Amino acid sequence: MMKVKFHGQDVSLSGSVKQIGDMAPEVTLVGKDLSDVKVGGAQGKYQVINIVPSLDTGVCAVQARTFNKKASEIANAVVYVVSMDLPFAQGRFCSTEGIENLVVASDFRNRDFANAYGLKVAEGPLAGVLTRAVIVVDPQGKIVYQEICEEITNEPNYDAPLQNIK
Repeated sequence: MMKVKFHGQDVSLSGSVKQIGDMAPEVTLVGKDLSDVKVGGAQGKYQVINIVPSLDTGVCAVQARTFNKKASEIANAVVYVVSMDLPFAQGRFCSTEGIENLVVASDFRNRDFANAYGLKVAEGPLAGVLTRAVIVVDPQGKIVYQEICEEITNEPNYDAPLQNIK
């Protein structure tokens, strides 16, 4: 079981974390308009899966805004932001923040993404939400980059994931 930190305290993630080289499981999440959003699997283009605990926090908002800007600069990729937030809250966040280049997806229903990728926080004050991470999936569905932030409250590397997109 992998551990990360929340304000310096160890917290475990539940399940088995996927590794670079693994096939990315395809899961169905909920879009901000309640539509189905497929994440992972072979989609014929790169996927940058930007994972946050909640868009309703400062660091997560910065992460979403930064990837929104970077998404406008890359071709042949779709950039997602995935959280446990309700789709209505995600939609409100996007409207307020001017987020137009990210596909917003909620894992609130069945936690399929959290379980398939092993990224659900299992203990502590954030138990039940996703940890902070970034995953890049190639067009054939293979994970080619992954950063699971060691400290949940820290931002990820914004440039490294995009260097994996050809």
